[in-house]
Amino acid sequence: MKNVYEECPTFESEKWLLRFVEKSDSDNLLQVYSDKNALPFFNSDNCDGDNFYYHTKELMNKAINFWLYSYKEKWFVRWAIIEKSTGKVIGTIEMFKRLSEDAFNKSGILRLDVGSSYEKAEVLKEIMSLIIPHSFEMFDCKQLATKIPLYAVERAVAAQAFGFEKTDNLLVAKDGVAFNGYWIYKKEN
Repeated sequence: MKNVYEECPTFESEKWLLRFVEKSDSDNLLQVYSDKNALPFFNSDNCDGDNFYYHTKELMNKAINFWLYSYKEKWFVRWAIIEKSTGKVIGTIEMFKRLSEDAFNKSGILRLDVGSSYEKAEVLKEIMSLIIPHSFEMFDCKQLATKIPLYAVERAVAAQAFGFEKTDNLLVAKDGVAFNGYWIYKKEN
């Protein structure tokens, strides 16, 4: 597989398409990131105070511009999740390799944001199935980590289907703030 930061791959199934986020996704993504029922499921740990609530087109455009810049800087990759039957962008997946001095060093971090009507185990599982098999190679990691709050029951069911397990390890930011609620999936040898 090519370097994900040189050529961002697309992933596809009968129902879903994952492709690199584009400025033209703004209108659809505004519906996702202004959805107050979806907001509690977004992982904003270690994001410098950004909680991913974008309730105006200007804020959504600013976020997308930052995502595009971050890709150029090789900080993370953000894919748009497209429901093929409607052609609508219903969320995003962000991934990156974390370098740190905690238990998540060299882990692939997976952030999955969808509108609240898509926060269902079967939907999340279908979407995750497109990217998880490729994640270890794309980000040269042996472990994936994703945040699943206690109330995210549907998300936990989807993650368990892949072998994710809850960990008590804390993700520690550079400023010393520690975050809990992470689940990990280790690559089979």
